[in-house]
Amino acid sequence: MAAKSIVIIPTYNELDNVGPMVDAIISLDRTFDVLFIDDSSPDGTADVIRTLQAKFTDRIHLEKRSGKLGLGTAYIHGFHWALAHDYDYIFEMDCDFSHNPKDLVPLLERCEADADVAIGSRYCKGGRVQNWPWKRILMSYFASVYVRIILMIGIKDTTAGFKCYRAEVLRKIKLDNVTFKGYAFQICMKYAALKHGFIVKEIPITFIDRVVGESKMSTGIFKEAFFGVWKMRKMDL
Repeated sequence: MAAKSIVIIPTYNELDNVGPMVDAIISLDRTFDVLFIDDSSPDGTADVIRTLQAKFTDRIHLEKRSGKLGLGTAYIHGFHWALAHDYDYIFEMDCDFSHNPKDLVPLLERCEADADVAIGSRYCKGGRVQNWPWKRILMSYFASVYVRIILMIGIKDTTAGFKCYRAEVLRKIKLDNVTFKGYAFQICMKYAALKHGFIVKEIPITFIDRVVGESKMSTGIFKEAFFGVWKMRKMDL
């Protein structure tokens, strides 16, 4: 049986993005299913996803949650769902086109070749960020430097949210112990994979700031990551 791949995409008020995103993923020359985790978006995002399910039978899936519960818990929910449905390669991806759907293919190919986790990286050689002010780029870059120092890891883009996992990585990590919601979740998942001895590789991507919709970034998310890295060193992952 051919290996199965699924892209997990959390949504909250992404009405204008879900349709174009599905079209972009379905049109790739590799087969990717899509699982949306929608936190009861008040703008009708879930209704659009249901329409897409009818159009792309068995390729588009929807898990609707009771409210805005956080990015990290959305991915944990999605990981459990994907493992229960026997997917071999499981992806994290944003819905706002800051991650280019075409980059799903090289991420998959890297995991097929030699990686257990492949990261779409802004800060490895060849990676770039577009449409961000310099202050935000510098803050993000030096946040990754801070994380590398505290956790003693070599990953350059520690907060990256565009990733491919082999299923065995997610089976090994104690997912329900990863309780962070924002950037700290992304850091913790990479750290956990490394702690279990998995091979983590970065491939360069161009990250483009969202054009449609509103950013979910907040001061609370930043603080969670800043202090959370110290907590991770003692967590049972």
